[in-house]
Amino acid sequence: MGKVFRFHKDVDTDQIIASQYLLFPTIDEMKVHTFESLNSDFASQVKPGDFVVADENFGCGSSREQAPSVLKALGVKAVIAKSFARIFYRNAINIGMPVIVSKELYDVVKDGDEMELDLQAGVITVGGYTYSCTKLPAKMQEILDQGGLIASLNQ
Repeated sequence: MGKVFRFHKDVDTDQIIASQYLLFPTIDEMKVHTFESLNSDFASQVKPGDFVVADENFGCGSSREQAPSVLKALGVKAVIAKSFARIFYRNAINIGMPVIVSKELYDVVKDGDEMELDLQAGVITVGGYTYSCTKLPAKMQEILDQGGLIASLNQ
């Protein structure tokens, strides 16, 4: 079980991690500024196993890999959205961050809801209801389990 942090549509990579923080030498130094312009308490409130849930086109904007990296570093279990910007989706898979499509979840969850995700079954449970989501193919799950595409290729 994890807590839901809900965000609007068209969240861009600059809203996830603003460009001025890209000058910091490590992801650990950057992560405390995640979503700073949208929710200044996000980095201090999110716990390992929590979820980011968003409307359409999550991760649009620049191709910065730091956007999914700061979410992973904070322990976000998965980002679930109606749709993703293609480059964010690829960067997330590359680093081992699950990015899951669910067309109905955003419209029914609220900030702070407790949620459970079964990646292998493609099922999300929240508030006693279940919703369908992307069911990852076995090969994709294997890549995520190994820490992402880059880690998988290095093995």
